[in-house]
Amino acid sequence: MYSCVKTLSLCGLNGREIRVEADMSEGLPVFDMVGYLGGEVKEARERVRTALKNSGITLPPKRITVNLSPADIKKSGTAYDLAVAVSLMELLGKIPPQSTDGMVVIGELGLSGNVLGVNGVLPMLIEAKNMGITSCMVPSDNIAEAKAVEGMSYVGISSINEARDFFESGLIYDRDEEITNPGESNGNTKREVDFSEINGQETAKRAMEIAAAGMHNILLIGPPGSGKTMLAKRLPTILPELDPDERMEVTKIYSVAGLLKDGQGLITSRPFVAPHHTISPAAMAGGGTVPRPGECSLAHRGVLFLDELPEFSGSSLEILRQPMEDKEVNIARAAGSYTYPADFLLCAAMNPCKCGYYPDRSRCRCSENDVQKYLGKISGPLLDRIDICVEASRLEYKDMKSSDNNERSSEIRKRVEKAVELQKKRFEGTGIRFNSEIGVKDIDRYCHLGRREEKLMRDAFENIGLSARAYHRMIRVARTIADLCGDDEIKCEHLSEAIGFRSIDRRYWNG
Repeated sequence: MYSCVKTLSLCGLNGREIRVEADMSEGLPVFDMVGYLGGEVKEARERVRTALKNSGITLPPKRITVNLSPADIKKSGTAYDLAVAVSLMELLGKIPPQSTDGMVVIGELGLSGNVLGVNGVLPMLIEAKNMGITSCMVPSDNIAEAKAVEGMSYVGISSINEARDFFESGLIYDRDEEITNPGESNGNTKREVDFSEINGQETAKRAMEIAAAGMHNILLIGPPGSGKTMLAKRLPTILPELDPDERMEVTKIYSVAGLLKDGQGLITSRPFVAPHHTISPAAMAGGGTVPRPGECSLAHRGVLFLDELPEFSGSSLEILRQPMEDKEVNIARAAGSYTYPADFLLCAAMNPCKCGYYPDRSRCRCSENDVQKYLGKISGPLLDRIDICVEASRLEYKDMKSSDNNERSSEIRKRVEKAVELQKKRFEGTGIRFNSEIGVKDIDRYCHLGRREEKLMRDAFENIGLSARAYHRMIRVARTIADLCGDDEIKCEHLSEAIGFRSIDRRYWNG
């Protein structure tokens, strides 16, 4: 006797079809599972046996073999439990033969026979749809992810008995409760904070607007209490809305990471991820025996905020250099290579010295050697990958009082969205989305400079001592400033503002 049920495994964000084959024959009573199984999959044998028993289904004293095919792919996780149980029920005649044809079955089992939610259901079902499969059985906790896959019919169950009833009678156990949106309930600050709450710091606010309009990496330097963290937390409130494709990308990552709460659908707000400075390189980029998305992937299409930048370990910072250039993280393991997207806007904040008050010598007691040692924790290659460097100066007393004249985030976002629309039209059909993504070979095409502008940039290059990478980033920032002003051509005033946002770092790093 033989039965076969389809399920899926995950490799990074990509699903792979797995066939759960069950066979029962005469011989010594044994229940074997084979197929290059990880530890938690091997344990599924006892989970499935006990769950079936507590659901009124006892395995007969025969030789039962379950194979997870193809056998050359390492299986890990608990998402195969339900498929194994369903294949055994079909084998034992508890459900009609071929009743699972054209369907994928995903879920973990508890010992009582209840079906538990699992991670990564959304990318699994997307892959199933690409394979031509249009129906699925998933845990009721994962129904929202099934609903997010257009054209996929689904059944949500909470126990083995519900699965058996469905296959016998076609009853659909769809837990159709109201679905909350993780984009607005997972701790993101999109609706909780506003730029109108920040007094003063007009230059820093302008820099944040430019960063949001062109998705430029930004570094805030200033003494403690100057508002650097407040500015960073409000950056997502002025970013353009996620489009449908971006929502799906972000939700897939959070699904694999297990960060989607029960009953939550697509994420609609741009992520804001702020890891602690003690984070390890593996946690920043992703990793583990079975690699999972790191913090830079969780910030995909959103903001990665690094507060107290020099306090991060050098290895944790340097590991960001490749994702900042390639917009993805590649992790190689013996079992295979994994790729996670990591297209984020880096927003970093730091004090100018260990005590925080350099270059104010009336308060700073650090020696020049101490200052340079502290600033030297930020490498030149990493600094070159930051487009905008702005100083958040100490607030004056007159700026402490709140003002009704402070711009709201919604007003700033309108200007940002207009600039983004200009970029969409300019880059239509090229694969480029924002000015920060313009390649070196396309600089002259999209960022043409006149004679006066060329002379200005030549003088800046020689006087400031820019690298080639920093020079090109400065021109991209000027392109964004021109877009915010509604100008087709980059002018000297746009370049001058961009130069000002790059020359500030030389004030500190060059003493």
